[in-house]
Amino acid sequence: EVQLVESGGGLVQAGGSLRLSCVASGFSFDDYAIYWFRQAPGKEREGVSCISTSDGTTFYVDSVKGRFTTSSDNAKSTVYLELNSLQPEDTAAYYCAADPSWGGSCNPSPTDWAYDYRGQGVQVTVSS
Repeated sequence: EVQLVESGGGLVQAGGSLRLSCVASGFSFDDYAIYWFRQAPGKEREGVSCISTSDGTTFYVDSVKGRFTTSSDNAKSTVYLELNSLQPEDTAAYYCAADPSWGGSCNPSPTDWAYDYRGQGVQVTVSS
């Protein structure tokens, strides 16, 4: 059974930091790119970042570049998302997702990011 389980969400003040974790199981971790998405109430889903678990290549959308960092620990089948300098507009449900379409590499077009599997998500709330 494929599972992606996130943790680490919570409430933080503006300017603060959080670290999200995504533990994957049930599939060949190295064959999938792992994405982070977020969705705020009333808004469309937004891709945040991607990491190629095979070579560590990362992609970020412009709104989080320089503030968010994604990394992976392949031995633990875990991907992390470090969120720094958080702002109220970062408030959303965040979830990780796995996609094999690019052979474990990230789709270079963020507007086309998609996935086969996703986790249940965690809430990140940033107060002003």
